[in-house]
Amino acid sequence: MCGIVGAVAKSNIVPTLLEGLRRLEYRGYDSAGIALNNGGLHRLRTTGRVAELSKLADEQHFSGETGIAHTRWATHGAPSERNAHPHFSGEKSRVAVVHNGIIENHEVLRQHLQNVGFTFTSDTDTEVIAHLISFHLRKNPDLFEAVCRSIGELEGAYAIAVMEEARPERIVVCRNGAPLLLGLGENGNYAASDASALLQATRRMIYLEDGDVAELHRDEYRIVNCLPDHARKEVTRSVQESELTNEAVEMGPYAHFMQKEIFEQPGVVANTLEMVINAQSISPGLFGSEAENVFNNTDSILILACGTSYHAGLVAHYWLETVAGLPCNVEIASEYRYRNPAVGPNTLVVGISQSGETADTLAALSYAKSMGHRYSLAICNVAESALVRQTDLRFLTRAGPEIGVASTKAFTTQLAALMLLTITLAKMRGRLTGEAEREMIAALRHLPVALQHALQVEPQVKAWAERFAQKSHALFLGRGMHYPIAMEGALKLKEISYIHAEAYAAGELKHGPLALVDKDMPVVAIAPNDTLLEKLKSNLQEVRARGGELYVFADADSRIQESEGLHVIRLAEHAGLLSPILHTIPLQLLAYHVALQKGTDVDKPRNLAKSVTVE
Repeated sequence: MCGIVGAVAKSNIVPTLLEGLRRLEYRGYDSAGIALNNGGLHRLRTTGRVAELSKLADEQHFSGETGIAHTRWATHGAPSERNAHPHFSGEKSRVAVVHNGIIENHEVLRQHLQNVGFTFTSDTDTEVIAHLISFHLRKNPDLFEAVCRSIGELEGAYAIAVMEEARPERIVVCRNGAPLLLGLGENGNYAASDASALLQATRRMIYLEDGDVAELHRDEYRIVNCLPDHARKEVTRSVQESELTNEAVEMGPYAHFMQKEIFEQPGVVANTLEMVINAQSISPGLFGSEAENVFNNTDSILILACGTSYHAGLVAHYWLETVAGLPCNVEIASEYRYRNPAVGPNTLVVGISQSGETADTLAALSYAKSMGHRYSLAICNVAESALVRQTDLRFLTRAGPEIGVASTKAFTTQLAALMLLTITLAKMRGRLTGEAEREMIAALRHLPVALQHALQVEPQVKAWAERFAQKSHALFLGRGMHYPIAMEGALKLKEISYIHAEAYAAGELKHGPLALVDKDMPVVAIAPNDTLLEKLKSNLQEVRARGGELYVFADADSRIQESEGLHVIRLAEHAGLLSPILHTIPLQLLAYHVALQKGTDVDKPRNLAKSVTVE
């Protein structure tokens, strides 16, 4: 969640740190802070956005060559200046610390540190880290050693950057369960939570692994793995050239990142499908060199995911059972890891995550392995992520950087990847003829064009948004494989417009939710022209009979006519099994334009952060 940037360079690094924070602001934005080691430790902290911190830095002519900076998403302690990072500790050997993640044993450590004389000035778990490092510096005056000893006492997930007043020529960073990478530049060396923060300075990146502690100087660095249960040793991590571009992480001509990302979907789905879009057949090799052997031994699927990725898994549940004939179970990762599920040794565990750093999904995957699941597959947007490194097989969606907190293009590329998985497994199980495979490939080939057509309903959706903005609640209805899309539509509206929205399988209306329907409760329905359309139309009549107002997204050939209290927007075509992907687009547009009408912060909705790296 929060964002870290650190630098040791040959010139003033404040502009680099602040620009890095601006690019990480999507990860957390309750407060922000920066500390420099320049003739002593100096810091600036503020509640609110990075722009306010930048203004303070300009006013105070803040400059230096060694520093760390942070954007915070509050976990322990309310958003306030006293809880903002960096946190200081010590008198003779003062240190400054920034931290992402959660220290689970912070209360025990806090009590111990108070008992030995440390005074706490914040409500955060992070301050425990600062004082713990200071405590170990009393015993051994080497910051690197103090950090290694400290992380041996920390429980939880974290990424940390530390400076020591006495040694202004270096910073020390470490990671365990939260992302952190190094950037190697000509002018100095850097650290950050995300590569996008460092593109301004370098494209040469090193992705740290759990237990890695790195010491950065202007012209050199070293990495030692200090996992408590391993012998401490210096390690070599590969240097990678980032393929990200500055344009990919800038807004360009759009008003918001979310708007940009909605309209990027035809292109990123085409990129995700690039390997098959001109092929005559689909190979299991798309998922890794061992995929054919794993898929041949697979007799069921377990999908683990959270939030929007969970909704993608629910759509895949319909596809995998209907097309591939494989039993499929979809679990919310944060729930799965705390129960004792039945285990099938030949179950393929599929972890879905945009960032690949979602703490609950990583923990659920690890738990599934510990329970005896042998096979695992990651569907992820980040090649260097922890999820990709921890699975046997992988498929990388090519959505590019997604900055808006409310996921859009990551979702549709996940669905495209899951359809490829479905086709592959169906083919290997003998449930797909050659002709049917070619027809499905043709449909995938046409999908980017169909998405482009779906975007053309924006003017009609915009008109609906003016009515929605006056409402406080909404219901979303779908049937079959479109029910998860209704869930996703409700989530989007909640996330960025703060309108309470709930999704139901349309057949469930009469089992309770119908009691909510009146003239002030708009009901959004997804009505593709499929085998469930007539059933859905009956459910819509139940709404109209109670005075409810309907907003229906239908296909061009759906026989649903507009009338008083029943509004219809038609997509250009019916996409068969791919219909859920198309019907996602107008729901994203609806949430976006309602948020604009209400004046909420589209890209940074309150209380939320993009990369959920805490439990």
